[in-house]
Amino acid sequence: MTKLLGVILAGGQASRMGGGDKSLLPLAGRRVIDHVLERLRPQVSDIALNANGDPSRFAGFKLPVVADSVSEFPGPLAGVLAGLDWAAEQEGDYILTVAADTPFFPMDLQSRLENARLTSGLPIALASTNGSGKIYRHPTFGLWPVSLRDDLRRALAVGVRKVVLWSDKHGTAEALFPSDNYDPFFNINTPEDLVKAEAMQ
Repeated sequence: MTKLLGVILAGGQASRMGGGDKSLLPLAGRRVIDHVLERLRPQVSDIALNANGDPSRFAGFKLPVVADSVSEFPGPLAGVLAGLDWAAEQEGDYILTVAADTPFFPMDLQSRLENARLTSGLPIALASTNGSGKIYRHPTFGLWPVSLRDDLRRALAVGVRKVVLWSDKHGTAEALFPSDNYDPFFNINTPEDLVKAEAMQ
């Protein structure tokens, strides 16, 4: 039986928000990360948080906190690697990654990504939406095999930073999510975005 673990990616610097942890900002009477956890928990067997700096600020969540093993904030791929390494210690087969600042992602994220992966026969699956006639991929929302972690480590060591540059090398399936009424992958980058998120409740 495949063991699937969840990883919340919160390793960014939140520069457009003025620094700090976007996931700890208040949203509709709770914190942003509370909304993320509520959606992720039913979809995976266990969860870790990828974050850098002092992990004690997340102590109240009783989650393992895994930091990037690559210095200088190289982006989401470093968080994916941290999650894969943690999952390997838990004898996991796959991780499902979500962004810590995206409180409305789909409750069927895992099932749609898994279906895309199985149907295509490809090892990685990423979420996508259709907008203005274009397909937009959301590379922080993906299904990643633990078996590729050493390859990812090597790629990061030689300077690969773009998620799709690495994932497409191995083969990436896409799961298309509806976005007619609202963008399910809307993320909070600025104070204005936080106001918009409040209105989306």
